[in-house]
Amino acid sequence: MCGIVGYVGNRPCRDLLMAGLEKLEYRGYDSAGVSVVSDGEISSVRAVGNLANLRAELDAQDANEAAGDGSVAVAAPPATIGVAHTRWATHGRVTEENAHPHGDCTDKIHIVLNGIVENHAELRHDLREEGHTFSSETDAEIVSHLIERQYSGDLTEAVQKAFTELRGHYAFVAMHSDHMGVLVAARRECPLVVGRGEDETFVASAIPAFLAETRMAQLIENDEVVTITPDGVTITDAQGNVVERAVEEIEWDEDAAEKGGFDTFMLKEIYEQADAVAETITDRLPEVDGVDLSDMEISDEFLRDTERIVIVACGTSYHAGLVGRYAIERWARVPVEMDIASEYRYRDPVVSSNDLVVGITQSGETADTLAAMRLARDKGAKVVAVTNIMGSQATRDADAVLFTRAGLEIGVAATKTFVSQVAVMYLLGLRMAEVRGTLPPEKITELVAELKHLPSRIDETIEAVEKQTEAVAERYRNASFFLYLGRNIGLPVCLEGALKLKEISYIPADAYAAGEMKHGPIALLDESTPVVAVANDSPTLDKVLSNVEEVRARGASVIAVATEGNERVGEIADETFYVPQSNWVLQPILAILPLQLLAYHIARLNGLNVDQPRNLAKTVTVE
Repeated sequence: MCGIVGYVGNRPCRDLLMAGLEKLEYRGYDSAGVSVVSDGEISSVRAVGNLANLRAELDAQDANEAAGDGSVAVAAPPATIGVAHTRWATHGRVTEENAHPHGDCTDKIHIVLNGIVENHAELRHDLREEGHTFSSETDAEIVSHLIERQYSGDLTEAVQKAFTELRGHYAFVAMHSDHMGVLVAARRECPLVVGRGEDETFVASAIPAFLAETRMAQLIENDEVVTITPDGVTITDAQGNVVERAVEEIEWDEDAAEKGGFDTFMLKEIYEQADAVAETITDRLPEVDGVDLSDMEISDEFLRDTERIVIVACGTSYHAGLVGRYAIERWARVPVEMDIASEYRYRDPVVSSNDLVVGITQSGETADTLAAMRLARDKGAKVVAVTNIMGSQATRDADAVLFTRAGLEIGVAATKTFVSQVAVMYLLGLRMAEVRGTLPPEKITELVAELKHLPSRIDETIEAVEKQTEAVAERYRNASFFLYLGRNIGLPVCLEGALKLKEISYIPADAYAAGEMKHGPIALLDESTPVVAVANDSPTLDKVLSNVEEVRARGASVIAVATEGNERVGEIADETFYVPQSNWVLQPILAILPLQLLAYHIARLNGLNVDQPRNLAKTVTVE
């Protein structure tokens, strides 16, 4: 996730901005930049890579400002207003030109932005028609030009007018070289917070950016515009009405601040899943009736002619691939094979030039998945990497890349990266259905609408089940074994739910296709065994419920995940977590949420470190 820092006050601000960016490094980024105003002129420096690269560029700029004869030139007063940014690329490659801040045609307005502007293409077209020129491929640069178009001496008014033209989810901060003591910011869906100091004010995407300087903060709400000066702030709603907002004292220490006030990174990342899915899908669903995967850079012709898809992955990524397998086969009617990457590379697979091999790796550095991708490519297949990390090895070993945009995930047990991977697989399946003509247009429109609703349904689900999962965890925290059962697209949810429990609570768990239960696992059941059944609405629900009845007949307790409104499940389960209704193929993204929370609370109740479970590493870079 991108990071934003802004400052206006009486102190030299460049080091304050850089310190703020360092506190946001945990969010992940691929480039960074800073712009400051001094003596009515904007100075901007940007760099690809980590903040050390940006610091080196700033040092080089300082050196260049020394006079050529070795004496120091008359220096402008140190800047006391500026904005800074760490970028997690969505639109445009990872280049210095695409790094923020971005300026307008006059280079008097600079902005930094977190999020996505959905209607950037049409706005760019209109602005070009009016004579505006652009220096980047990003959607963010549009905002500086919109403000330029609306500016007539009042920066706040220009931002308010530009804000009404934007669609998407974003937060941005703008400054103008003619307004030495003013920043103006706005937000829609993406976070923004103001830090209040003595004769200085900060604005940032997260509290850690300014916590070392002040603990007094004001949260900016959705669809609000805030004008920031050294003396304070003025907040207005979308209609321009002034909004009163209390200043709150932040009591977190810096470690807690990085966790956003959550006890652990894992819980924070569970709560970030709606944002992660929104970042992953929003700009790829620009219309109501289709999917835009132009960033993948594989032709529609190849997708149309693909005879087989092979998905290679490990662990959680393997489970995401399994969900993708069900969706792609159902929607695009192309056969899909799943392979554990470490097995694929050693079984001398049969590969064709009409095969599409999808390697899923959160880090982009998973050794077995990389080896499987290379093998498939050497044998003539087209290879797509699904990864969360820009510039990772997977991006270099693939013909094309589909990025998830979950932001940095610190907890070892994957949560938001899993749902983002599943979301990408849905996008791939739906795009293939479009180009292959295997779904009618009205069905594609329906599914696009359902996908767009997933972020809000994720938030709704987490809010609904959080307390319930904690209570259920208390009841079953001492169980010695869990069995997870599901059918069809519910099976990957079971596999992932069982993996989460094993990873962080160290309780043995097994996940089975429910129809296979009678072929062995039923022997493990007795009154002490909790059985987790994924029983969402689907064509196989009746079969799952029949299997649940068999479980109950053996005395086992049943914890079910079901679709809201289906009372049949609640009548036969001991505990039922309900998730919102949606197309049944999309249910895994919602169904996994209570299982993540259940595993989390069991581990926490048992006093375990969920962020760093024993024997596990975030990235497996060795075989």
